[in-house]
Amino acid sequence: MSNLSVLFEDNHLLVVNKPAGIATMGAEPGMPTVHEMACDYVRIKYQKPGKVFIGVVSRLDLMTTGTLVLARTSKSASRLTPQFADKSGGGAGKIYLAIVEGLFGVDNEIEGDQGFLVDHVRKDEPAKRMRVVPDGRDTQEAALRYIVLGRTEQATVMAIQLISGRKHQIRVQFADRGFPVLGDVKYGGRRGFAPGIALHSWRLKVDHPTLKNTMEFVSPVPDSWDPWAGILGKPETLWKRVKRSFEIDE
Repeated sequence: MSNLSVLFEDNHLLVVNKPAGIATMGAEPGMPTVHEMACDYVRIKYQKPGKVFIGVVSRLDLMTTGTLVLARTSKSASRLTPQFADKSGGGAGKIYLAIVEGLFGVDNEIEGDQGFLVDHVRKDEPAKRMRVVPDGRDTQEAALRYIVLGRTEQATVMAIQLISGRKHQIRVQFADRGFPVLGDVKYGGRRGFAPGIALHSWRLKVDHPTLKNTMEFVSPVPDSWDPWAGILGKPETLWKRVKRSFEIDE
């Protein structure tokens, strides 16, 4: 059976903890994808002949880890997609954990230990990356909230709540301020973070596509985060802190 870390499954959803180094879909020929692994998982577990439907309703970057929701039916996919497309903050609730290079909130004069980042971004097709640019034609607004959880001598551990859902959003917004995510060479990172980058889709809240009840899925941080375990603390204590800071109601 496919080596897939499954967080939840029913007839409509398949929620997985994505590892670093595997694309959600659309990888180079011969490279595995989460989509292919999910198809194999369902085909083998449920002994389904022929082609299996798995709908990709959102993506995580190649080197990003964590919670990823997939749809098991086309009806589920059509109902989940708008939640991830909602740019007003009213759709899928996404909270990430990140470690950035430098002492964010200390080495920069504008942002502190808690606040908002709002930028306009545009895709740089030749460079295959996003860039922060002045507001103008063909730009998209990228907005997020953050809190600083703690610092080491050279890095800052943060929790981030996405308000919009732009490509590479967290990576480009912090890198533009001089604080790239650890391991993120594409956006100027100078320190390694094997096997991926220090960006983890920690908690994800969605409305179930058929039952309509709100569900929340949580992916534990990978072992590569162990040196920062003292800052993160116990999961339940960290969640209480994040809920209070972001004023999240359950």
